[in-house]
Amino acid sequence: MKTLLANRALLGQAARLVIKVGSSSLTKNGALNEPALAALVDVVGAAHARGQEVVLVSSGAVAAGLAPLGFASRPKLLRDQQAASMVGQVRLLAAYTREFSRYGITIGQVLLTPEDVLNRSHYANAQGSLRRLLHHGVVPIVNENDAVVTGELRFGDNDRLAALTAHLVDATALILCTDVDGLYTAPPSEPGAELITEVTSLSQVKSLVITGKGSDVGTGGMRTKVEAAKIAISGGVGALVTSAQNLASALNGDPVGTWFVPQGKRQRARDLWLKNVAQARGSLVVDDGAAAVVRAGGASLLCVGVTEVRGAFARGALVRIVDPHGEEVGRGLVGYSSADVRKFLDDGGRAPRPVVHADDLVRR
Repeated sequence: MKTLLANRALLGQAARLVIKVGSSSLTKNGALNEPALAALVDVVGAAHARGQEVVLVSSGAVAAGLAPLGFASRPKLLRDQQAASMVGQVRLLAAYTREFSRYGITIGQVLLTPEDVLNRSHYANAQGSLRRLLHHGVVPIVNENDAVVTGELRFGDNDRLAALTAHLVDATALILCTDVDGLYTAPPSEPGAELITEVTSLSQVKSLVITGKGSDVGTGGMRTKVEAAKIAISGGVGALVTSAQNLASALNGDPVGTWFVPQGKRQRARDLWLKNVAQARGSLVVDDGAAAVVRAGGASLLCVGVTEVRGAFARGALVRIVDPHGEEVGRGLVGYSSADVRKFLDDGGRAPRPVVHADDLVRR
C-alpha cells in the first residue's frame, strides 16, 4: 500500500496520484480547448518524469461530441448523451495521445461501469489492469462507460468515479480539478466568501451552502467535489480541490485550493461504493442478534435473522439492513430476490445460502 499522505506540501512527492479534470476545464464553446488540454498534459508529463505514477480521470467526452452532433448544450436524453460521448471520446483520446507523445508517454483508455466495482471478479480485473498499466509506465485515462450505463446504475459523475479509482489503485492522494480555486465559506460570487484552505473535520462543511452543477457541459459542481473528497478521506486518501490552472502549483507544494486531510483507514473501493454511492433497492429488517453480527463485521447475514422484507428487489440488488428500531446497521448485495426471501421467512427462515454473504456486506 502507498504511504498515507497527510501533508499537502508533499503532493509533488506522492508515489501515485489520481487527478480528475472536469469538462469545464477541457472544453470551450462546445469543443475541446486544445491549449488547456496541452497545459494539463504538461503538468502530468512533468510529474511522470520525476517518477510519479498518475491516473487521469478525464471528463470532456460528451462535451467534445456536442458540436459534431449539432447540440448547443448538454442534451437531457440519456441516449443523446451516450451518442455525444461516443463521438467525443474519439476526439478526446486523439488529443491526449498527441499531447502525451511530446513526453514519450503512452496512454491507455479505461472505461468503467458500476458493475466493475460491484462485481467481485470485475473488481479484481479492473484493479489488476489499472495497476499493470501503471507498472508499464502508462498513464491510464479513466472515464465512465457512457455508452452502456443506464440512468439507474451509474457513477453519476466523474468526481465520485475518481474517488473510487483512487482506492481501486491504492493512490497516495486525489486531486479534483475544477473551474474555481477551492471550497469557499459561501458561493464565491457572494461578498465576504472566503477560501477554506484545509478541512480537518467534515463538521466544517456541514453548514456550508455548496452549489451543484457548475457549467452547461458538466454534471458535477462543488457539491460533488466535496462528496468525492469525503469518499476519499474516509478511506485514508487525502484530497485536494483546486482549479486546473493551480495544478502545477499544487504539485510544487504551494498552499492552493482546499485540502481535505485523510481520516479513515484504507478500504476497498467496492466497500466505499456500497456505503456511499450505490442506491439501495429495498430493506431487510433483522432482529437484535443479527444486527449485532452485522455491526461486528466479518460474518454473513443468515435468513434466520431476518424478520421482515421491505420493498421489491432482484437478486444481486443492494439492500439496506436495519435493526428493529429502524437504524441502518449495514448494506449488502442480496443473494435472493425479495419474493424468495419472503418465501423463506414463511418457511421458518430456512435458506440454503446466506441472504447477504460476508464478502458483499459492509457495516454502516
